[in-house]
Amino acid sequence: MDIKYKKLNDLAKVPTRGSDSAAGYDLYAATEGKFTIYPHSTGMVSTGLSLELPEGYFGAIFARSGLAAKQGLRPANCVGVVDSDYTGEIKVALVNLSNNEYTIENGEIHHLVGLNWWKITLFWRFWGFLRNFCKSSLSGVQGQSPAASPTSI
Repeated sequence: MDIKYKKLNDLAKVPTRGSDSAAGYDLYAATEGKFTIYPHSTGMVSTGLSLELPEGYFGAIFARSGLAAKQGLRPANCVGVVDSDYTGEIKVALVNLSNNEYTIENGEIHHLVGLNWWKITLFWRFWGFLRNFCKSSLSGVQGQSPAASPTSI
């Protein structure tokens, strides 16, 4: 699938894939100078890009396991969603869960977030599978009740 993008400034870098088998595209920070996310706080990181997604799809921004596990950084809402009708700049709200400052420079954060394209109907099928899996996994644990079902849309 071809996704159209627009560089909104000279600092923006085109998303890349680490390999042909990579699950998504790596996004890069487009910041002037250094940008620090302090411990237990959230910072909004610009990418300098806007995207044009086909109708019926959305972009999902996930934490990359390396920095999430080693540095304590992840998207503040766990998974960022880019709707197909959103045409503004893609920004990532990153939360620093560690006790250390984390400083970002322009072009950094590669391998921090992956951008994947999901067909909306496929996502809901996956969500249903995951919800049922979690329910069945938790139902056998004493003292734990199954996760509450989300409200149908």
